[in-house]
Amino acid sequence: MEPNKYALTPPFLGGGDLLKVNVYLTQVSGERLWEVNTPIPPQIQINVNINVLKFELKGGKIEVSVVFTVNYNPSIAQITLKGKGEVEGDEAELNTIVSDFKSKGPAPQIIQAFSNSMMAEAVMISKAIGIPPPIPPISFPYQKQKTSYLGYTM
Repeated sequence: MEPNKYALTPPFLGGGDLLKVNVYLTQVSGERLWEVNTPIPPQIQINVNINVLKFELKGGKIEVSVVFTVNYNPSIAQITLKGKGEVEGDEAELNTIVSDFKSKGPAPQIIQAFSNSMMAEAVMISKAIGIPPPIPPISFPYQKQKTSYLGYTM
């Protein structure tokens, strides 16, 4: 299986060398819970969550395992993706990332690489099972037009 590959500049480490992140999907599950011929409600809430199960330095790489879930309210569907990944880079930077993980949690840039990869898969699954994709709708800022009044007095 070919991984999704990302190259990240770690600004959280002072802009050091690039980090290479490989993301592998290991399990994909999507289930539509809403009846197929019943219209989906116009107002739904979509909750996206990513949980880090493993984050450890092994053999000069950080090994990461995550579970990415999408839940809908009302319960029209659920999507679950499991994945593993490797973070490669300078050994000193990797050690710093792992020690920071223990005190602050995972580096947002690394989690973002996993999230981006898995979100793309979740969008394809949602299309396949006929539910709204787990991305926020695009909204444009609404600007109320100023009404001008032209009047004459005598």
